[in-house]
Amino acid sequence: MIHILDLHFLSFDHAIASFLVETSEGPVLIESGPYSTFPTLVAQIKEAGFAPTDIKHVLLTHIHFDHAGAAWALAQHGAQIFVHPFGARHLAQPGKLWNSAKRIYQDDMERLWGDMQPIASERITAVDHEQPLVIGDTTFRAWHTPGHASHHIAWQLDDIVFTGDVAGVRISEADKIVEPPCPPPDINVEDWLDSIKTIRLLDPKAIYLTHYGRVEDVNWHLNELERRLMEWSNWIKAKMELGQAAEETVPEFKRWVANQLRHEGVSDQAIQQYEAANPSWMSVSGLMRYWKKKAEKGQV
Repeated sequence: MIHILDLHFLSFDHAIASFLVETSEGPVLIESGPYSTFPTLVAQIKEAGFAPTDIKHVLLTHIHFDHAGAAWALAQHGAQIFVHPFGARHLAQPGKLWNSAKRIYQDDMERLWGDMQPIASERITAVDHEQPLVIGDTTFRAWHTPGHASHHIAWQLDDIVFTGDVAGVRISEADKIVEPPCPPPDINVEDWLDSIKTIRLLDPKAIYLTHYGRVEDVNWHLNELERRLMEWSNWIKAKMELGQAAEETVPEFKRWVANQLRHEGVSDQAIQQYEAANPSWMSVSGLMRYWKKKAEKGQV
C-alpha cells in the first residue's frame, strides 16, 4: 500500500508530498520533505498508522531541501538514508549545501526550510544506477536520472516510479499542466530529455510526483513536460540574447507563465500552488545559468 503524505508546505495543499510504502519490514519513506514541515510529516505518518521510529529506510530522489531537508531528523530516529553517490557527502557534511542555499534565500531560510544537520556516515547508503534495493517483500530499483539535478534518482517499484522532479510538477492530474522545475545550479536540458526517455522505457502504469501525487496518463504527461521544458528554455534563451538581466526577466517570466496557466483554465489558487512548488525566479536563474554554460563552451 502507498500512502501520499501532504506536507502542506507554506500552508498550501498539494505542494510537496512524501510517500509511505508499506512492506513486510515496516514502512519505507520516499522523500523527507524540508525540516520546516517535519511536524506535519510526523502527524501524517501517525495518521497512516505508524510512528517515526518505525521508519528504517528513507529513499531520497535528490538532496534539494524540499525533498531531503528533514532526512537528518529521520536518521536520528534510526532510519537509513538512501541517496545518489554525489548527494551522500552533502548529507554527511551539509555546510556547503546550506551556505549555497543561504546566498539564494538569505533571511528566508528558516521559514522555508528549517534546520539541516549532518547525518552520520554510517546512516547514509549511496545507491548506484539500476541498483536493486530489497526491503522485506518489496524491491525498489534506482534509476539515475540527471537533468533537474545531476544527482537525481527515480525509484521504481514494480510498474510505478517515484519520479522526484525529473517528471516535473503537476499539482493535480485533472490539470493538464506539467511544469519543469529548473533551479540552479546544474540544470541540463539534454540530460533531462535523456532521463525522460529512461522513464518512458520503464513503461510505468503510474508515476508519483513529489509535486504532486499519482499520475496515470504517463505518456501524455511526459510529452507535455518535454514540450514545456523546451518552450521555457528557448524563452529564457531569447531574453538572454536581448541582453536582458535576471532582475527584469523574473517578473516578466512569472507573468508569462501565469497568463499561460489562466489561458489553460487554471484557477488563481492553483497558480499560487504551482508558484509555491516551483518558484518562477528559480527557473529563470537555473536556465540562465544553463545557457551561459553552453555559451562559454561554444555550444550555442
